Amino acid sequence: MTLKRLLKTPSLLAGTVMLLLLVCAAFLAPYISPYDYTRQDLFAVLQPPSAVHLMGTDQLGRDVCTRLLYAARTDLKVMVLAEIVPFCTGIFLGMLAGYYGKWVDTVITFFTDIFIAFPFYLTVIIIAFVTGSGEHGIYITFMLVGWIVFAKVVKGLSSALCSEEWIAACKTIGLPGYRIIWGHLFVNVLPQAVIVLMTDMVSLLVTVVTLGFLGIGIAPPVPDWGTMISDGKTFIATSWWLSVMPGCAVVYTGIALSLIGDGLADIWRGK
Repeated sequence: MTLKRLLKTPSLLAGTVMLLLLVCAAFLAPYISPYDYTRQDLFAVLQPPSAVHLMGTDQLGRDVCTRLLYAARTDLKVMVLAEIVPFCTGIFLGMLAGYYGKWVDTVITFFTDIFIAFPFYLTVIIIAFVTGSGEHGIYITFMLVGWIVFAKVVKGLSSALCSEEWIAACKTIGLPGYRIIWGHLFVNVLPQAVIVLMTDMVSLLVTVVTLGFLGIGIAPPVPDWGTMISDGKTFIATSWWLSVMPGCAVVYTGIALSLIGDGLADIWRGK
């Protein structure tokens, strides 16, 4: 993908700029904000947004803007790391099922149906009960069930590609299955898998925030957007910024990822 093509795709350009701004702000949090995210000032409790505290303070006098930036570090890190294993696993299993079919497809579909049968949040709660609240439970849960969406999409694409004449030609000249899968199928299914990844990352972010809101996600004192929204719900009538600011951060991130996904789809469709 060239820079010229990026500039000609407004949605991809806008999404990339938005996401880069957020990542830079999170990375530079110690230099942007003069406050510590754990520092309490009981003389500045529930202060509205001002020049001193750009997004106000919470019920413990902590600077909301500082906590928002450090929470971005936490949630973005979890969002990315929790997708790595499911993304790779789903693509691999999807290509195997689509290429070989028959009993391979049957076995992979069987395990897919098993994991789909369990309610997602129930799985998270069980794992959180065993491992304790925090990032570990989220990683384990998504390693177990996150691969399903990628496997389903890639399986369909691989099955369609395997009916093409050029795949039949590869088999005719004696190319082994693993070379066809990694040398030909992989490069053709990867673009669509990346587009699905952008959408799935939005869903994963919402899940992380929801778990934080329910109190079974990121463990305090590490800041998290979901926990911030939950802490602020008690004061929503008088101190709206406590929940609104992290809520806006979630919406902002979701829009950025969605724009990137739409832009990539336009490029790979040749628009």
